[in-house]
Amino acid sequence: MRLDKFLKVSRLIKRRTVANEVSDTGRVLVNDNPAKPAKQLKEGDIIKIEYANRTVCVRVVKIPANNVSVQEAPTLYEIIE
Repeated sequence: MRLDKFLKVSRLIKRRTVANEVSDTGRVLVNDNPAKPAKQLKEGDIIKIEYANRTVCVRVVKIPANNVSVQEAPTLYEIIE
């Protein structure tokens, strides 16, 4: 699954267009490397998102086949820091 879609489906970022913009500005790192929106994710990847006032670091636990419910979204990742 693409990085921008995963961020939207997991609800780490609200909209896919916002996920694209954040990735393009270099504020999303996958395994400590700057990542473009089209980066293909796999289970076990570490995603670090730099928000305006905080940084969130998560490990990808599960890649969904398509969209998931609001209740199921937090099961797709595990917060590291």
